[in-house]
Amino acid sequence: SSLCSLSHRRHWDQEVKRAQKDAREPSLTKAIVKCYWKPYVVWGMFTFLEEGTRVVQPIFLGKMISYVENYNPNDSAALHEAYGYAAGLSACVLVWAVLHHLYFYHIQHVGMRLRVAVCHMIYRKSLRLSSSAMGKTTTGQIVNLLSNDVNRFDQVTMFLHYLWVGPLQAIAVTALLWMEIGISCLAGMAVLIILLPLQSCIGKLFSSLR
Repeated sequence: SSLCSLSHRRHWDQEVKRAQKDAREPSLTKAIVKCYWKPYVVWGMFTFLEEGTRVVQPIFLGKMISYVENYNPNDSAALHEAYGYAAGLSACVLVWAVLHHLYFYHIQHVGMRLRVAVCHMIYRKSLRLSSSAMGKTTTGQIVNLLSNDVNRFDQVTMFLHYLWVGPLQAIAVTALLWMEIGISCLAGMAVLIILLPLQSCIGKLFSSLR
């Protein structure tokens, strides 16, 4: 806990000094970003490559299906191309599996470090609370922060990159569908776009009920 919190506490102390100088409230978000942005950006590139291999896989599969549909036993060049597409598809699946597990392993490690550092800050803060502040804060609130709220950092770190990778992947998939079926692909994408706010509203509803 102490090792995880050293760097985070240093950035937090710097943020507190800047906030006092600028006459504003210190921002925990700024301290977190400055502490963890470098490894997080690096592993974000792995997300981009991982999803890129997923987009390429249907292309190779489509080429292989096209070869089977137009099979010509006398066309050795087409056979060699089919072997190449099969090798490319296999390589994409292998690369995707490696990148996927590497990404989630290291990004969960970043989230764990962040969670432990924030827990350390909450613990240190609770020890320095004044008597009046302790009267306004219950033990249950502190336990809830340490056991439930900080766990959101693990979830956010894992899926935050998909906010920018997802739209890029959607654009690439739409382009591929456009080449295959034309303007009809826009109907399917429109349904997905409409479902996004609906899913968000349902998620907020379940959160409020919980």
